[in-house]
Amino acid sequence: MPKLKNHSGTKKRFKLTASGLVRAQAAGKRHGMRKRPQKMKRNARGMMTLSKQDGIIITKNFIRVP
Repeated sequence: MPKLKNHSGTKKRFKLTASGLVRAQAAGKRHGMRKRPQKMKRNARGMMTLSKQDGIIITKNFIRVP
């Protein structure tokens, strides 16, 4: 059997916290910032923690932690 490999794109997009939660960049900040409210642009800075259900999907399907 070949080795199972981690999904390379997922390794670059998501990080795991020490408690096992998944952190990701906020969506909707690639283009069209002029028409977005200032509050949305401010809240979308940096990384955000995904919900527990989304984190389970990411870790189960893409990030294979030994």
